[in-house]
Amino acid sequence: MSDAASPTTKGRGSIAPMEPLSPEEIARYQRHILLPEIGGAGQQKLKAAHVLVIGAGGLGAPVLQYLAAAGVGTLGIADDDRVSLSNLQRQVIHDSGTIGELKTGSAAFAIARLNPHVNVIRFEERFSPDSARRHLSGFDLLIDGSDNFDTRYTAADAAETAQIPLVTGAVGRFDGSVTVLKPYETAEDGTPNPTYRDLFPEKPPAGLIPACAETGIIGALTGVIGTLMAMEAIKLITGTGEPLIGRLLLYDALAARFDTIRYKRRRQRQSHAS
Repeated sequence: MSDAASPTTKGRGSIAPMEPLSPEEIARYQRHILLPEIGGAGQQKLKAAHVLVIGAGGLGAPVLQYLAAAGVGTLGIADDDRVSLSNLQRQVIHDSGTIGELKTGSAAFAIARLNPHVNVIRFEERFSPDSARRHLSGFDLLIDGSDNFDTRYTAADAAETAQIPLVTGAVGRFDGSVTVLKPYETAEDGTPNPTYRDLFPEKPPAGLIPACAETGIIGALTGVIGTLMAMEAIKLITGTGEPLIGRLLLYDALAARFDTIRYKRRRQRQSHAS
């Protein structure tokens, strides 16, 4: 794992000078650099960033593709699953030639073809409290593209403990949601930012919410939500715009409608992070 420190967040310790962009990188990212909100400085922040993505599946696929294309310098992938034929309807980072391979390896191969400037770190294991303690200190930002509540709560607790932002998303049959969590910081009015448990106080009972393998899911939906997650990550890294902190963005694909729900810190509580 890289020891280089990022200027974008405090996740990996002391600040180190950003590496200059090569002529090839300047040409590759020209459309970013032309944006006053990003520019060369923002592109250098993307290059210096270390982002860990949980899951190389439906949500993780577009997240990884767009962050790699955007020039995020180091992408970690945590997944212990293998590519199956039924994945390919939505997990577009994989293809027919990678069926049976580990998703981390398949995704890393696709990223290398897309952008050779991106370093990929593979964690062929499920994200857990133990793996978070071992690996998360090497990253500035955590993105949760998992498909179960156990991992979502674990990711939220781990990011809060590490004091790094978390971008988390979820999808159903024809709907999805995205939010950003930075509970270790305060809002403009001085109140603490909300936690994941302020939004979802308790895990739903096992079996209450069936998996997509039981109910089905429209493949393009994961692209919509995953791309929104990648956009939030780029905003956080470059300091551009207003991230979805304290706001849950909801998408109804059948009605082609977006809605936003605001949520706040409910009360002072003992941290669940460990």
